[in-house]
Parts: sequence; structure tokens; C-alpha cells
Amino acid sequence: MEASRRTFLKAGAVAALALAAGGGIYRATHPPVLARFALDGEARAALHAIVPAILDGALPDAGPARAAAIAAATARVHQAILGLPLATQKEVQDLFGLLALAPARRLLTGIAGGWANAHVEQVSAFLQDWRVHRLGLLRSAYGALHDLVLGGWYADPSSWEAIGYPGPNRELAA
Repeated sequence: MEASRRTFLKAGAVAALALAAGGGIYRATHPPVLARFALDGEARAALHAIVPAILDGALPDAGPARAAAIAAATARVHQAILGLPLATQKEVQDLFGLLALAPARRLLTGIAGGWANAHVEQVSAFLQDWRVHRLGLLRSAYGALHDLVLGGWYADPSSWEAIGYPGPNRELAA
């Protein structure tokens, strides 16, 4: 069965309307964006899923130590975002807003069951797709997530030993 041009255009129009409706519902159900970045709800769950995918191999293998490392990395990413200019915080807030919205999450990442149920392999796959995507906007979003997570992780002196970094030069730090 071959789809006609008319069928294709109708399907595109319906998809655009669905995305617009989803965006409208999200804006109607969520309070206006605060002046500063707020990491809460599904956005926090998204970051909890993204951190282990980006830091794969650097985190403890399992158990409470892994959960504590993920929570600490998430908190450091949040602090790093708060240190950005307000305009950049707004852009990052918009990114996490898209990742929190179920239809956008499904369309952009392929994660269907919510961030709490996402497996590291699924998250790694969507991040890899974004890293090499033909759209520059998704490549930029990947770069932002990657840099924020790694920056937050390596800002903690306890992670320096694993990469052989002795810390800042004491003569320069004084």
C-alpha cells in the first residue's frame, strides 16, 4: 500500500497539531518559568537517567554508593546550571521541559515509559543519536547535557584520582 502525497501531508499536519497541543498543555499545567533554573519532578528524573549514561564506567557499580554518586552528580549539575547566565538557564530549562513532557520525550528520545523506567542502554542510545544528529539543535542539546554532567562530576575533588589529576597547582591557587 503506497501512501499518497495528500495522506503524507495530512499525517504531518496531525503530528504538528499534536505537538502544539502537547506544548500548550505543558504550559497550561506548569507554572511560568522562574527567573532562575528549577530542577524538579520529571526534569530531575530525566537528569537522574542521563547522569549514569554519560558517566558510565566512572560511577560505582551498584547499590547505595551508586545511588549516592548519581544524586551528588545531579546536585552538582544543578549548581552548575545556576551559575550560568539567566538567558542560558532559560534555554536549559526549556530543554528539560521538553524532556519532561511525555510526547516530546517519546518523539525526541524514544523513551516511552518515563525516565524512572529508562534503562542506561536506552538513554545512551538516544544520547548517541543526538550527538551525531543532522539537526544542529539536537547536537547542541547533547553537548550541553554532556558538558554539564561532566563538568559537575569533575568539579568534585573526589573524582580527580580516577583520572590521575593531582588537583590545582598550589602556587597558582594561592
